[in-house]
Amino acid sequence: MSPGQQLADEAVRYTAMGWMRGTSGNLSVVLGRDPLRLAVTASGLDKGELTDVDHVEIDEHGEPVDGGNPSAEAGLHARIAAVSGAGAVVHVHALAPVLAAERWPDGVQLCDLEMLKGFGRLAHDDLVTIPVIQNGQDMRVLGDAFERGYRADTPALIVARHGIYVWGADLRQARHRLECLEWLLRFILEGAGRGTS
Repeated sequence: MSPGQQLADEAVRYTAMGWMRGTSGNLSVVLGRDPLRLAVTASGLDKGELTDVDHVEIDEHGEPVDGGNPSAEAGLHARIAAVSGAGAVVHVHALAPVLAAERWPDGVQLCDLEMLKGFGRLAHDDLVTIPVIQNGQDMRVLGDAFERGYRADTPALIVARHGIYVWGADLRQARHRLECLEWLLRFILEGAGRGTS
């Protein structure tokens, strides 16, 4: 399956989940590493209606290689792929990560939850902290903030009052990690609301 079709198929999934409303969110897959090239969903399109041609090839700075209009966040996708070695990066606007960042702006801590295994961590005695960085429009600034807090064993980043980035070896692994993490964040938010966190 072509990279464009993979991106379109995943975007339909996330749209159905309510995580890519309207034209929000973006997905990318690495096409090559020397030099770094990614295919990223095109900007301004309804993510539930993408086709296999609705993507743009970008370089390591998030700039289009052969024209096209990539997402404004393409530069952060490229930085995450370069630093982490990921093969795919997904960025969605699920509500739970944004609410969690509001409550825990210095990082969202998770521990002793079985679903952590689906995120690639241990279910017990493994403190996981999802980094939170402040939102902004300069992807170099966001990329620097991401890199300062990067941990190889924590494939996620929350951008405050914006959304979440999760990455993996491919789009499928990134999706699985995102789905598990979104559940974990909803769980702790519900617990916090009941005074148990």
